[in-house]
Amino acid sequence: MIDLQKNFKRQVLGVSLAVMGVAFVLSVGSQVLAQTSETAPAQAQEKEAPAQDASKHGLSRVIKGTETWGDEHNIDPGRFLSGIWNSTGISKMTKEKGSSAKTDENDVNFLKQPTTQEEYNKLVEAADSMSASDNNKPKTIVNKLRFVLQGDPNANDEILHDVIEEAENHTTDWGTAPGWQSFIMMAIGFLIVYLGAGRGFEPLLLIPIGFGTILVNAVGAGMGNLPDGMLAIIYKAGVGNEFFPMLIFMGIGAMTDFGPLIANPKTALLGGAAQFGVFFTLFGVAVMNIFGLNYNIMQACAIAIIGGADGPTSIYVSGKLAPELMAVIAVAAYSYMALVPMIQPPIMKLLTTKKQRMIHMPNPRQVPKAERILFPMMLLLLTILLLPPAAPLIGMLAFGNFVKESGAAQRLSKTMENELMNIVSILLSLGVGSQMTPEKIIKGESIGIIVLGLVAFGVATAGGICMAHIMNLFMPKGKKINPLIGSAGVSAVPMAARVAHKVAQSEDPSNFLLMNAMGPNVSGVIGTAIAAGVFIATYGNL
Repeated sequence: MIDLQKNFKRQVLGVSLAVMGVAFVLSVGSQVLAQTSETAPAQAQEKEAPAQDASKHGLSRVIKGTETWGDEHNIDPGRFLSGIWNSTGISKMTKEKGSSAKTDENDVNFLKQPTTQEEYNKLVEAADSMSASDNNKPKTIVNKLRFVLQGDPNANDEILHDVIEEAENHTTDWGTAPGWQSFIMMAIGFLIVYLGAGRGFEPLLLIPIGFGTILVNAVGAGMGNLPDGMLAIIYKAGVGNEFFPMLIFMGIGAMTDFGPLIANPKTALLGGAAQFGVFFTLFGVAVMNIFGLNYNIMQACAIAIIGGADGPTSIYVSGKLAPELMAVIAVAAYSYMALVPMIQPPIMKLLTTKKQRMIHMPNPRQVPKAERILFPMMLLLLTILLLPPAAPLIGMLAFGNFVKESGAAQRLSKTMENELMNIVSILLSLGVGSQMTPEKIIKGESIGIIVLGLVAFGVATAGGICMAHIMNLFMPKGKKINPLIGSAGVSAVPMAARVAHKVAQSEDPSNFLLMNAMGPNVSGVIGTAIAAGVFIATYGNL
C-alpha cells in the first residue's frame, strides 16, 4: 500500500529546500556572479595585479571577464521581470525606437567631415565599399568621393562637403518611427494575407508580401536589420540589384504564349495605348510638387512605370533612375499588380455598356511554329537596334520564350516556368514585403507615390479601353472588338487577361475572351519594357 503521508512529507521537504536555495542565491549571487560597486576598487587593484587572483578563493575571488562589472549585473528579481517585459513585442511597440536598424542600404548620410585620421580612414573604407558592392550608387559621385579622399582631407574641406551633399541628394534618410506604427504595418500585413488566402486575390504574390510585411515589422525580431537579417539579405541579394526582376522576366518569357498577338497584331495598339497611364503620371508628379512634395524628373519616371502594373520593370527602372525610392515603388507596383481583380472591374464597367461587354470575338488563328520561334528573335533584334536600354528586359523575355517555343531544351523551359519562377517569386515577394516599414510607407512622399501609382494604373486601364472604342469606329460591323480586352493592355500577365474574361462572362457565360485578351496583355509587357527603355535612355546618364 502506498504511504501518501510519506510522499507528502517528501514534497514539503523538497519545496522547502528549493525556497532556501533560491533565497541563498539571491543573497550571495551578486558576489558569486558579478562584482558590486563596493568591490569596484578591489577590482581595479586586482586587474592591475593579476598575480594576486590565484590566492583568492570562494566569494572573494574575481571571475575572469567580470573585472569591470557593476550593479547592473547583480541578480535582481525586479530587473529580471522588467527585462522580460521589455523584451516583449508589446513593450517595444509602445516605445519610441532609438535608432532605426531598418535603414536603406542606399543611405550615405553617415559620411561626415573627418576630424581625425581614424575618421578619415573610415571614410576611405566606406568609399571603397560603396563602389565595390553597391551598383545602385551613382558612379560619378563615388568616383568624386574617392578622388577627394585620396588626398589630404584638411585641404579639400570645401570639395568634400560638396561631394557629400551631392551624394545625399541621391538618397533618402528614412529616419525612425514610433513602435505603434509598426503595429499598424503588421495589421496591414495581416490584411494582405487575408486578401490573398481568404479572398483569392493573387495568393502567389500577396501571401509572401503579407508575411514579409508582418515579419519585418515584428519589433525586436530583427529580420529586416542590415546586414544579417534574413529579409534584409533577400532584398539586398536580388531585389535591390535588379537580379530577381531579370529572372522573373525570363520566367515570364517561358510562360508566355505570343500566339494571340502574332495572330492579331492590331491588338498591340491596345497594349501601347495602356502605356498612356505611364506617361500621364509624369504630369501627376508635377501636380504633386505644387502641393509641397519634391520629386525630380528621374524619380517621376520611376514612379510612372507603376502604371504598367509590372513589378519587375518598376524595380529595374527605379534601380537605374531613383534607387532611393525603390522600396516604395516596388511595394506599390506589386500591390497594384496583385489587386488587379479589385481595381480594374469598376473602371471597365464605367467605360463600357452592357451591350459592348457582350460582344463575342472569334478565337485567334493557330500560329505556326516557325512564326513563334522567329518572333522573340525579331523582337530582340529590333530592341538592340532601336532601344538598347530596354534590351536587358526584352532580352530575358525573348530568351525564355525562345527556349520554350524552340522545344530544343524542354528541361530548361520547364525549370524557368516552374521551379525557378516559383522560387524567385517567393523571394522577390518577401523582399518587397520587407520594405513595408513605417519609416518608408507612413511618409508624405511615400503616400504620394502610392497615390500616383494608383492614378497611373487607372489611367492605363482606361487608355486601353478607350483605344478599343476608337478602333471599333473603323472596324466592320461583324468584327467589332470587345472593349474589355483593352483593359488587359497593362502588363499584369495573365491576371489582366483573366479579369477581362471574367467580367465578360459575368454578362454572358458563353463569351470566352481569354485568348483574345492575351494579345494586348503580352503586348503590354513589351510596351512597358519599351517605356522603361525610353526613360533610361533619356535620363539614365544625368
